[in-house]
Amino acid sequence: MTSVIVFGPTGQVGSVAARTAAEHGAKAWLAMRDTNKSVLGLTKDLKAGGIYRIQTDLQEPETLSQAVKTSGAKCAFIYLVHGASDHLKGTIAAMKAAGIEFVVEANLDDTFGSGNYVAVRPGCFITNLLSEKNGIAANEVKLYGDTFEQDNITPSDVGRVIGSILVYVHITDRRSIAKIGKVLGKDLAIMTLGPKEGYDNHICLGMPPATKGPDKGHGERFPNYEEGVSNVKLCTGKPAISLEDWVKENKANFGA
Repeated sequence: MTSVIVFGPTGQVGSVAARTAAEHGAKAWLAMRDTNKSVLGLTKDLKAGGIYRIQTDLQEPETLSQAVKTSGAKCAFIYLVHGASDHLKGTIAAMKAAGIEFVVEANLDDTFGSGNYVAVRPGCFITNLLSEKNGIAANEVKLYGDTFEQDNITPSDVGRVIGSILVYVHITDRRSIAKIGKVLGKDLAIMTLGPKEGYDNHICLGMPPATKGPDKGHGERFPNYEEGVSNVKLCTGKPAISLEDWVKENKANFGA
């Protein structure tokens, strides 16, 4: 039986990646700092579904070797850790030394080589729309680049893609917000912001000042847009979750 190891398995992406890998017949190991922590969408009786917990810390390379050897995994999923002092270079090297041969996520070309990793990135996570929840609650949403087309991929769809790889609609900001309002039963006022206002709003959402913010005023859509919106179905055999269905499942996150 193929074994894979998934870091960050309690999150919306990692938990689905682990479940998907197990559904494909793999033994999925959940690499966790706290093995008693609950895992989204999984019951406590994990072993019956081919899923196992193992203690390790992605930011402590010295803990990885034993975890990888115990799991017997040759394939791993890791996630970006913002602020990591060495950009996880020590972690990545330790994983390879312990026996990992293929990794999903991050920029691993220097360590694993161009044919031995896959970086999974949607053009835009659908959860980015939650940054507008205060405006939605107030029935007034201010947008910069409101006609910019984005793919709005859900974390669970990204997780399904990752899990599948481990084992073997176009829409604008304005239309996205309007669809959210329709599902929530709100008639939202949408205001278009200029570049400076868009940047200031981006900073207010918690992005560091060094970040330029979204460049939505000088292009119509994300790069490689058509390829990006089709990759969920290409990798998993099922189409991506629609914006409307995702909002219905996440009304509480919008305060509705």
